[in-house]
This record gives sequence, structure tokens and C-alpha cells, in this order.
Amino acid sequence: MNDDRWDFKKQIVSAIQKNGGWINAHAHFDRAYTISPSLLHQAHALLEQKWTLVDGIKKASSEDDYTERIEKAVQSMVHQGVIQCATFIDVDPLSQMRALNAAVTIKKKYKNKLKLSLINQVLKGVVTREGRRWAEKALEYVDIIGGLPSKDRPNHEKHLDIIFGWAKQTGKMVHVHIDQENNPNERDTEILAKKVIKHGLEGKVVAIHAVSLASQNQKYRRYVYKLMKAAGLSVVCCPSAALSMKAVSEKAPTHNSIAPVPELLEAGIPVAIGTDNIADIYQPMVDGDLYTELRFLAETCRFYDIDKLVEIATRNGTTTLGGIRT
Repeated sequence: MNDDRWDFKKQIVSAIQKNGGWINAHAHFDRAYTISPSLLHQAHALLEQKWTLVDGIKKASSEDDYTERIEKAVQSMVHQGVIQCATFIDVDPLSQMRALNAAVTIKKKYKNKLKLSLINQVLKGVVTREGRRWAEKALEYVDIIGGLPSKDRPNHEKHLDIIFGWAKQTGKMVHVHIDQENNPNERDTEILAKKVIKHGLEGKVVAIHAVSLASQNQKYRRYVYKLMKAAGLSVVCCPSAALSMKAVSEKAPTHNSIAPVPELLEAGIPVAIGTDNIADIYQPMVDGDLYTELRFLAETCRFYDIDKLVEIATRNGTTTLGGIRT
């Protein structure tokens, strides 16, 4: 091969196709394509503020609206050659079951084109009676149980106890949004790993984001990796979302705002990739292109091992969605 004509993107995409196709291990399709000029100012808000800023969209969305957005996102995945993806779906007092009903419809409609795994998003928490009631309504219909312990702070450990209780009752995996802020004061991945071991759910729980790990010192990171390995945790990295986190005024080792992917892989912890939010107030410019996300991961981590990048985009995604790790 003539090195002058070697194309990195073609090499990666071809290898991913030979490995079956892309796996998008984390998304929020029910909110996709909701950004507009009138809402763009909300994209500057802090993450925790956005948790309630989306209330207007949820309240105003009919089941048909949800169906249209989810289907458009799924069509984008199919067009890219995605064979499996997982999307969180809002189920709470505002969206009620409308988004989940729409997602179930699209899952059935596209079952011969890709496997769509549904996860309940718990933006209203699970510690309060009302939040827990709607989350429990979703358990019958979702493939994976979702978690957002930071929503229930200072009762975040109770949040984990509740969703892990559901996992043991149903036998379903759990995907938990964790350490999203790129903040050295966030050490929730450690708590997550310890809770997994305590509940006997080793190999059944996935950490979504784990960005704040990169803001910790090396000694602490290595300690957490050992806990994660013992808990059988895997990680889903969503590069655009990670990079968008606002800076905090805390001292931390120099690092990029993204999970420490090379270190995680070296520690034997599978890392998969996801698009996260698409064209909404969380990520107004993200278009759901998985190659872009993989490229951002590679560039921000200075990690160009083709074989490992292909695993991140394929086999490791299967692991996070309940497939067999080989």
C-alpha cells in the first residue's frame, strides 16, 4: 500500500464493518432534534439546570412527536451502519409513558434493521415517591435499567440501592450516569463500584461518562480502576458530551474533559462509545455521527491504536448491552 494514499478513516470504517458494524451504546433519542433558535440560549446552562429546562419540551410532546424524533434518530443510525444502539427514554410525571410507548413502537418497526435497547431515564430521581413510581412503571418495558444518582444528592447512595434492587428483581442490566462534571470533588465511580460489589451485581452494571476520573491524581485513579475491575464495570464514553462540560474552579491534574480511556483499557475495563444527546439543548451541534465521536475520543486521548478503536466501536459496545465478552 502507498502510504501517501493511506486513509485512516477508511481503514477504521472498513474494519468496523468487517466486525459487524457500529454499536452506539448511549443516546437520548426521545429528545433528539429539539434545538431551535428560541432554545439555543439554554444550551449555555449548567448540566443540572438542563435537567429541568427540558421540562417544557417533555410536557409539550405528544406520543406522535416522540415517535417522529426517535424514528429520525434510528434512521440516522441505520444509514451509518449501526447494528445495535441503546437509548435512554424519559419516563416521569411530565413525559409519563408517551416517550416510552413511542420507543417501543419504533423498536418493533426497525427490529430487522438494528437492535434497539431501551433504558428508562430518571431525571426526576427515584428517591421521591413520584419519581420512583414512574420509574417502576417503565421496568416492564425497558431492556436496561437507568440511573442518575447525582439527581438525588445527597441521597445518591440510596438512589443506587433502589435501582440495584430493581436489577436483582428483574435480572436486567443497569446503566448509570456517573461522574459527568469533570470535577475532582466528584468521586462517584468509586461509590458505584463498591455498591455493585455489595449488591452482587458484578458484570451487570455500566458506568456512563466517568469523566471526573480524569481529574483525579494517578494514585487514586489506579485505586478506582481496581475497584471497577472487581465490580466488572464497563464504561461508555460520549466524547462530544464530555468535552462540552464547563470548567470548574478546582485544582486538578492537567487533563482533557473525557474519561481516561487508554488507562481504563490498560486496566482491563471495556470502553464503548455513544453519541449521547443529538441536536437538543444539551448538545445543539451534535449530529449523531459515530465516526466523529470516535475521532474525538482518539484525538483528545491521543490514542490511535486501530484495533482498540475498532473494539470500542463494536465488541465493547456489545458487552455494555448485555452481550458476551470475548
